[in-house]
This record gives sequence, C-alpha cells and structure tokens, in this order.
Amino acid sequence: MARKKEQPGARLLTDVELELMTIIWGQGRTTVKEVADALPRTRPLAYTSVATVMKILEHKGYLRCEKHSYAHTFSPLVEKAAYEESCLEHVVDNVFDGEPVALVQRLLTAKRLSAAERRAIEATLRELAPARKQG
Repeated sequence: MARKKEQPGARLLTDVELELMTIIWGQGRTTVKEVADALPRTRPLAYTSVATVMKILEHKGYLRCEKHSYAHTFSPLVEKAAYEESCLEHVVDNVFDGEPVALVQRLLTAKRLSAAERRAIEATLRELAPARKQG
C-alpha cells in the first residue's frame, strides 16, 4: 500500500528539517547544492544527507520539487509564519493545556526582558487592544 502524502505542515519538523527549512525560507527557490553550501562550516552535512532530508520535506508537504534537466529545484509550500503558528498551537495545546495565557505568562517570566523588549511587547498589546469608543 502506498503511503499517502500528508497535508502541508501537518507535522512538526525535526531539528535538521527545521535547520534546512530556515535556509530554504531565506532563499526561496533553491537547489540541494545551494542549501548544502548555505550550511554553517561548523555544521558539515553531506550533499546526500541534505538531498534525503529535502525529499522527506517534500513528502511531508513542506517543499515542492520541480525537475529540470540539470537539477531539481525546491520551493517552500508552507510559509515560515504558518509554521510558527502551527508550532505555537502545538505548544499551547500539548504543554499549556490549551491556555495561551499560560504560554505568554511563562514566556514573560522565563527570561529577564530588557526595557526595549518590554516596550515592544507593550506596543504590540496596545495595537491588539480594541479601539475605545469615543463618546
């Protein structure tokens, strides 16, 4: 029985998959060689390993592969923002019992924030707050 293709972004990525997707999101349309070349020197990964992981990402629905005479080009099917949202939903549901407030509170207390970071968070909260009625 053939394995069916999953919905794009249906599963979380492994560390290596995420490392490669981060490069791919930055490059857009790319090849295995370009991704392998973009890896940090401290992270040597064989061309064949990069190719294998990219094929896995294609099967998982994260990448589209276009075959050309000289090479295969890959482009992301899942945007980085969509993946981030999926990860956050997973964490809220599975770690914080479905309570997004608990996640935000933990984030705010887990790390000492600088004054600039606090101001940025406060500004975002003000932007999200419903406009008060003038009356």
